Amino acid sequence: MCIATDRIARRAKCWGIAFLLASLVPASLHAADPAPFELSGPSLRVMVMRGAQSLPIAQVPSLSEGDQLSIEADLPDEQGARYILASAFLRGATNPPPKDWVRFAETWKKKANDRALTVTVPKGARQMVLFLVPDTGGAEGTLTDAVRGKPGEFVRATQDLNQASLDRSRLDAFMAAIRAQENTHPEFLRGVAPMLANSLSMKLNEECLSRVVELQAACLLDNRESLVLADVHSSSMAETLTGAPTDLALQLSATREAGYGYYSAYIGVVRDVAKIFGAFSNPQFDYLPTLSVRKGDGIGLLLNAAPSFQKPKSVMVVAMPAIEADSPPRLRNAADAPICAVRAGTVLPVEGAPLIYSTAYARDVKLALKAATGEMAELPVTARADRGGYVLAGADLPSTFKGTVQGHLYGHWGFDRLEGPDFTLQLPDGGGWAVEGEAPALVVGRDNGLVLKGGAPACVESVTIRQGDGPVQSIGWKVQGRDGLALTLPLAERRPGTIDLAVKYQGVAQPSTITLRSYAQASRLDGLLLHTGDRQALLSGQRLDQVESVEIAGVILRPDGLTRDGSIDRLRLAMQGEGVVPRQGSQVSAWVSLHDGRTVGLAVTIAAPRPQIGLLSKEVTPGAPGGSADLALDGDEVLPDSGRLVFSVEAKGETHLTAADAIEVAPIDGSAALRLTTADGLRLESPQVMVATLDPDALAPLFGPLRFRLARGGEVSDWQPLVTLARLPRIEGVVCEAKEGDCTIRGRDLFLIDAVGTTPNLDQAAQVAHGYTGSALKVPAPRDGKLYLRLRDAPANVVTLPAA
Repeated sequence: MCIATDRIARRAKCWGIAFLLASLVPASLHAADPAPFELSGPSLRVMVMRGAQSLPIAQVPSLSEGDQLSIEADLPDEQGARYILASAFLRGATNPPPKDWVRFAETWKKKANDRALTVTVPKGARQMVLFLVPDTGGAEGTLTDAVRGKPGEFVRATQDLNQASLDRSRLDAFMAAIRAQENTHPEFLRGVAPMLANSLSMKLNEECLSRVVELQAACLLDNRESLVLADVHSSSMAETLTGAPTDLALQLSATREAGYGYYSAYIGVVRDVAKIFGAFSNPQFDYLPTLSVRKGDGIGLLLNAAPSFQKPKSVMVVAMPAIEADSPPRLRNAADAPICAVRAGTVLPVEGAPLIYSTAYARDVKLALKAATGEMAELPVTARADRGGYVLAGADLPSTFKGTVQGHLYGHWGFDRLEGPDFTLQLPDGGGWAVEGEAPALVVGRDNGLVLKGGAPACVESVTIRQGDGPVQSIGWKVQGRDGLALTLPLAERRPGTIDLAVKYQGVAQPSTITLRSYAQASRLDGLLLHTGDRQALLSGQRLDQVESVEIAGVILRPDGLTRDGSIDRLRLAMQGEGVVPRQGSQVSAWVSLHDGRTVGLAVTIAAPRPQIGLLSKEVTPGAPGGSADLALDGDEVLPDSGRLVFSVEAKGETHLTAADAIEVAPIDGSAALRLTTADGLRLESPQVMVATLDPDALAPLFGPLRFRLARGGEVSDWQPLVTLARLPRIEGVVCEAKEGDCTIRGRDLFLIDAVGTTPNLDQAAQVAHGYTGSALKVPAPRDGKLYLRLRDAPANVVTLPAA
């Protein structure tokens, strides 16, 4: 067994599958370990009738007023100890139930009516609890007094035990699926485990998947008590049924609580129950909580302590489903495109409720299909956590179901109808494929985009291209809408001529073939723009990828980047060597050399010089304290997102500044620029100097290195570096523990930190994981009372954080 004291925080793996109930005294760091729920207790058989329909208890998520329950203890024939089976209805924490809401049956009686309970949920009841009580004189009265004396304790106990049992069902489903893969195909765990964790809302240690195959399963199931993440429920089963968060990875907690390992919702529930049962201790009875494992009409009980048949005798407490309106889960369609239903085993991805995988609440789930002809059909589906949704058991549909078909998922949730999401399914229709719109003029020498239209793009198995007797080449595609395939034809290395495209459906032997024609296109030169004083020019036209160089009055310019704007190519040219471009207004000719050896002449007019400016000075002003006031930035190279930048520019050469000029500020990645004018942050000091004020809020959500340029009418100057805009983490404080020898940074947005070190050059710095969502970060102890941070937005600069 595990030993308590100071090592508790390091031994989560010592606990059992279920999370532990503490002793009747509140748990502390030095308390002895409670026992796990590993003891199999007795079983009960429960059927629930609502109106004329009867369901086993495993299929009933909640009870309703008027439901009739048949309850019987499933004890072996050689059962030695006699148990009294008791049921009690509750009507809230502040309203004790009447005496006749507590019923008893003697399980050892031969007549079925004497050993079983048949009860009807009374009007006003909100909770139900069952007890197995050792046969003791006066037990009925003592139990009735306990239920009526402190109903609130039992209300809370039933809620928490219900929640713990549902969480346990998810844990059992996760472990069973992992072990099944381990025993059959352990090499598949790397693909199956993340889907299981997402479906069942479980914590996944991704480091386990990098281990050797034989060790992956054991690693994934290590520290099992912390695997169960919070579902959206917090205090009632009604909230549990609403579904799980979509992005579970960001829900992982790194908070240790009271020495019980990493925090889990399951741990929180069972620890609360431990406190509740402390109120019932008396010389005659000791109340023993149980977790319920429901299968069919059976409720198997799991205990965390062996029952006592000596005083105080153990009373096993069994939580029944809450008495409330059923709240079927709101399942969501997780597919972002039509789904091909040509084969059995097709997955309908859903999000919203891990309980559809771990319980039998959802039953008789089917997919209703409607063809374009109006014909209806139904297909059975099965919930598969390892596949991330419902799986079609078969796909034998009438021949009228072709092309795009609409499907609706539905079934039953307990006694109520379960309405699931709608899906768009597709099946091959035999109609072939055609080019969207007019056949394009495909040009060899570069890749060409193409869109095909057909009946079932989701069912396309392959797309190939072939020219003449040449080899067949597979190409990629993307489904576009309900009837489109977006292709990129690789024609860079092909010659002009006919091209055959073959589109093959899943399950169809013969592909659909489309014949297209490709053409050679010579370069078309529209114009060459060159400003006096520039060392670069811009050539516009078509097929400019064939340009090798341009000569203007003995000056050689070579390609320095090609962009396309629709059908127009724009080729940037950079000057080679130290040549001089003719003066403004000169009429000269440019000679354009192509890769195929041809030379084409082009008349050029040298334009006026572009405006030119330079950075004169700048000053960064930190913003108002917002949780990061202690961060010391490095000079004026970094602009915090809460600060302000004031910078000045000066005119260069023959440029004179005017009030009509604007300064553009933009990231270096080419994002949209912020335009500063005299109306919003730009002031003209003189024709030579201009002062600008930059508020980072105007650039949100942009960040990183910024650059600036002058804009005047249709002319702009060259881009120049300005400053690095950095988002700062909101640090609330740094706490250092002398005993542990390390520190903890607490705050928000800690994912903005890339690394933390103890020296300015960040030697052996601790890296912060990408996407980190915690509010506390363990870091090494500082050497000089300071920690040094590298921000993700400004990796070239170091930020200082006092840690004394």
